[in-house]
Amino acid sequence: MPAIAHGREPNPFRGVIKPRFGLSGGAADGIMPPMKIVCAASVVFGREAFSTLGSTVVVPDREIDRNTVRDADALIIRSKTGVNRALLADSPVSFVGTATAGFDHLDTDDLAAADVAWYAAAGCNANSVAEYITAALLCLARRHGRPLAGLTLGVIGCGQVGRRVVQKARGLGLRVLQNDPPLALQTGDPAYRPLEEILPQCDAVTLHVPLERQGPFPTLHMVNCRFFSRLKPGALFLNAARGDVMETASVKLALEKGVVAHAALDVWENEPVIARDLLAAVDLGTPHIAGYSFEGLLNGTVQVYQEACHFFELEPRWTPPRTVTHPPLPPLVTEAAGLTPAEALDRIVRAAYDIEADDRALRAGALLNDTEWGRYFDRLRKNYPERREFAARTVRAPHAAAALLDSLRGFGFQVAAPEG
Repeated sequence: MPAIAHGREPNPFRGVIKPRFGLSGGAADGIMPPMKIVCAASVVFGREAFSTLGSTVVVPDREIDRNTVRDADALIIRSKTGVNRALLADSPVSFVGTATAGFDHLDTDDLAAADVAWYAAAGCNANSVAEYITAALLCLARRHGRPLAGLTLGVIGCGQVGRRVVQKARGLGLRVLQNDPPLALQTGDPAYRPLEEILPQCDAVTLHVPLERQGPFPTLHMVNCRFFSRLKPGALFLNAARGDVMETASVKLALEKGVVAHAALDVWENEPVIARDLLAAVDLGTPHIAGYSFEGLLNGTVQVYQEACHFFELEPRWTPPRTVTHPPLPPLVTEAAGLTPAEALDRIVRAAYDIEADDRALRAGALLNDTEWGRYFDRLRKNYPERREFAARTVRAPHAAAALLDSLRGFGFQVAAPEG
């Protein structure tokens, strides 16, 4: 699809850009009617942000339909809203923005055919997902007495999220192997190795690929029986990418046969009605919230807002109030005496983000019928409690070794000076 230059490079828009409003005319001069924006309810601060551009209607994500958008100029969503030709038929929508890094819920071919520009907030929640993987690895290590230092982790997909996972994994003492065929082709970097080479060496593997159904590097159901036949037996398996990159039946079989010893899944096939027998088989199961840190959600809104302003040639007039984006948090205090550095790090990360609480919350609804189960999954996402990233937390660790303090800083924590 063509990239249309619009005053700065690189241009983020796909499709054909036909702005209807602008600083030099249109709505700004009162010639055209005010712009209408439909915004999904899950977009953090969506009403506050987009109301500065026009009349903004906030609608529950899964209730956005043709009638909702029939007179809208822009549609702002997250991943629970699918966008295709049928949804936008006969509507004046010219811009679709998703406040998520992934965009497999957009039918980009349909949008291109309809001359509708679209934008995804690349990297908005990358650090949030990397911190989720950090917490998951530490939790699995603690539960099963399997120290991480010296193990080999395969990172499949080394984009915005994967690069951060690589950095944090090395901070945990893991040896990291990387797989990313598109990047290998683009860069020629020998650090990116073929799956068949790295899987037999992996004590753990984590997925951070986009969902690609076609093209030279499809990822749909890339995790299947063949994948697990190559994996080192007894490995840890983590997926915080997309549920459809794995075959549910293959994951269950790998767990039953011991090819995968322990698993942590944040994404599932057939969301929101996910396979409860797979949830029962994994160590950690969460409702697609790895990227749901406060900072990650807010970044998505900010990025889409800025690109909507760019697209419609309107001056940005909203920024999150500092008092909202930086509420004070109490320090995390951990007495490090008598703890190994790994134990102290695990304790601090758990205090900053209790991944097991998210696991318990999902399992609490597992006895509901299918209809209610799907609604429960969605409700957990909609009402997800605020989770701050490590950089928002200050750590006090009396008697901590300098190496531990350096490690904490490497993970993004603020480290308080020793008292006295």
